[in-house]
Amino acid sequence: MKSDKEGSERDAADKAAMTQLREGNDLALNAIMEHWEQPLLSFLYRYTTNWSVAVDLAQETFVKVFQSRMRYRPKGQFSTWLFSIAMNLARNEARWRKRNPQSAMSGAAEDERQLAALDSAEIRPDDAAAGNDRARMVREAIRELPGDLRTVVLLSEYEGMTQREIGDVLGCTPKAVETRLYRARKLLRDKLKDAVGDVMA
Repeated sequence: MKSDKEGSERDAADKAAMTQLREGNDLALNAIMEHWEQPLLSFLYRYTTNWSVAVDLAQETFVKVFQSRMRYRPKGQFSTWLFSIAMNLARNEARWRKRNPQSAMSGAAEDERQLAALDSAEIRPDDAAAGNDRARMVREAIRELPGDLRTVVLLSEYEGMTQREIGDVLGCTPKAVETRLYRARKLLRDKLKDAVGDVMA
């Protein structure tokens, strides 16, 4: 997780890039994409559980960023604005998939390969002995959470957002985020306590 200083510097750089983008420097989008592509892919894959869909949604997110460049105003964290766009696209896609289940097929082998890479990158050195089995069990338990609870866990545990930032992404109060996190963590503890011990306490 980034320090407050690193987060502030990143936010300032992102806002500066958006200003350049608004002023006609289209190449400024490259700096934003370079930094945010992997975090967006990670979030969107964990939300959709489909790698190709996550890739498409991440690309669409950056398209929306470019299209919104003239309306963008540097209020709040850039990251919450960016993830709000991605979240709305993911929700729309989920609704579409629900209406068109036959079109929601996933390339399972590619999904597993990409997810193994994400899991490996997230395992701390002191967790190395546990290997990918623990990460897989946690991942599957998160995947089974209701959508609103899954989202707050992903943004909190994987993206390191504060409750206020998550509230900005989801359009709800920090208190509502706190309640959802409490419910999600309780469900995860109950689901995983026998397999991997206490998690996300």
